[in-house]
Amino acid sequence: MKRIRVLLAEDHETVRQGLRSLLERHEDIELLEDAADGHVAVARAVALQPDVVVVDLSMPGLNGLAATRAIKAAAPGIRVLALTRHSEDAYVQELLGAGGSGYVLKQSAFDELLRAIRAVAAGERYLDPTLVSRTTDAYLSRYADGPVRPPVSEREANVLRLMALGHSNKEIASALDIAVKTVEVHKANAMRKLNLRGRTDVVRYAVLNGWLHDP
Repeated sequence: MKRIRVLLAEDHETVRQGLRSLLERHEDIELLEDAADGHVAVARAVALQPDVVVVDLSMPGLNGLAATRAIKAAAPGIRVLALTRHSEDAYVQELLGAGGSGYVLKQSAFDELLRAIRAVAAGERYLDPTLVSRTTDAYLSRYADGPVRPPVSEREANVLRLMALGHSNKEIASALDIAVKTVEVHKANAMRKLNLRGRTDVVRYAVLNGWLHDP
C-alpha cells in the first residue's frame, strides 16, 4: 500500500502535536516533519516533496496563504490543504485561487481532515461539508486549473487595503485620485464578490493577504 506523505504546518504546538498523534495512527499516512511557521513549511515542503501539505492559514512569519503560493510556485505537484477556523468565503476563494486543493475547518471532526487528505492526495478537490452547501459547480470550476487571479480587481483591492488601514472614503479617494462615489462603488463591489460583511471582515482579509501585520 502506497502511503500518503504528509507535511503538517501548524503554529500552535498543542494542536500540532495532537494532530500528529491522530494522523500517525493511520497506516496509509506517513507523517513527515512538521513546521511551526510559514517559512519553515515552505522550505521543508520543497526539500521533502510530500504528497500533501496541511497548512494553517494563520501562522507567524509567512501566513498559510502566502506559504501556499510559495509552495505551488516551487513545486506545483504538491497538494496543499488548508486546516483553519476561518469559514468566510473570501478565505476559501483566496486559498483555491492560490492553487490549494482543499479546505477543512478546525471546528469539524478529525475524520473530515482524514477524508480531505486522502481526497486531495488522489487528485481531487475537497471542501468541508459546511462550505459545500454554500458553493456551486461554477464556483469551483473557476479554480479547476490551478492558481488564478484574485476575484477582485487591483483598484478594488487598493480600496479594501486602505479601508483596512482605517482610512475614510474621502481619504481613500484622495489617495487614489478618484471620486468618493467611485470609492463607494469599488468598496461595495469588492465586498460583494468576497462576501465580506463589514470592516472587521475586511481587516481579516487584509491580514490574510499580508497587507497588515498578523496580530
